[in-house]
Amino acid sequence: MEKRNNEEQTSYVGMWVTQDGYIRHELLPNGRYDEARGNRKSAYQGRYILNGDHIDYIDDTGFTADGDFRNGVLYHAGMILYREE
Repeated sequence: MEKRNNEEQTSYVGMWVTQDGYIRHELLPNGRYDEARGNRKSAYQGRYILNGDHIDYIDDTGFTADGDFRNGVLYHAGMILYREE
């Protein structure tokens, strides 16, 4: 996995949320993420690596997942997340 430079890395930084607001992925500028589920803050935390419009997640427990950004939408593990403004 090739890590992108800082400018490219920050293009997807911010909060990504499912339409119902239940799942919230915060992509931090330091290459870390924090995922909330419902009322459970920081349900999952770890690091992420961007390669083009593809994202790989590596949870602090060792779990891995991935996703793709297409037309301003994040498709991840069967979920659709939208950038929160």
